[in-house]
Amino acid sequence: MSLNAQLRAGAPPIVAILRGVRPDEALDIGIALLDAGIRLIEVPLNSPQPFVSIGRLAATLGERALIGAGTVTTADAVDAVVAAGGRLIVAPNTDPSVIRRATAHGLDALPGVMTPTEAFAAIAAGARDIKLFPGGSTGPAHVRALREVLPVDCRVWAVGGVDASNLGQWMQAGASGVGVGGSLYRPGSSAAVVRELAAKLVAAWGASQTQRAAPVQ
Repeated sequence: MSLNAQLRAGAPPIVAILRGVRPDEALDIGIALLDAGIRLIEVPLNSPQPFVSIGRLAATLGERALIGAGTVTTADAVDAVVAAGGRLIVAPNTDPSVIRRATAHGLDALPGVMTPTEAFAAIAAGARDIKLFPGGSTGPAHVRALREVLPVDCRVWAVGGVDASNLGQWMQAGASGVGVGGSLYRPGSSAAVVRELAAKLVAAWGASQTQRAAPVQ
């Protein structure tokens, strides 16, 4: 299921970043995320045996969740993600060859940007979703500034420094979604802990939607 299909089906726009997850624990963590309502899962390629984890997650959860890879920095790595069953390509940078290879495979690409120059380069290469990274270095105001110049159909995902306490601020600033890493999963985190933290993120997202829909007094 594509990113658009997941969002249309009501999935919260929260990408769970499982940096450091091991293949033997990946499935339990993935199930915990689904139990809490998160349907977008990324295994960074600097994790132990990432393609094994991606394969296991995709084989078991791929009908219900969008599984992919993060820290994808080469076009060859995109091919490897495809071979493992991944459907989402997340990068820390803007590399047109990575974006083009991902879109050629029909995958969702989420390249990393910081400046308008990088954002427009990513869009020119075929991206329709971009990742503001590292978001914690700039804050929600940076999303608001980018949104003023980007095409209206380009979604901005804030990654870095996002947790349940500030997710609403990012959404109010114009972020279409967020990516959450260390405040959701760290190497060694149990499935129970991840489920609890994920549920708090989903609740925070729900609250942000309620606040956005509330009439101005």
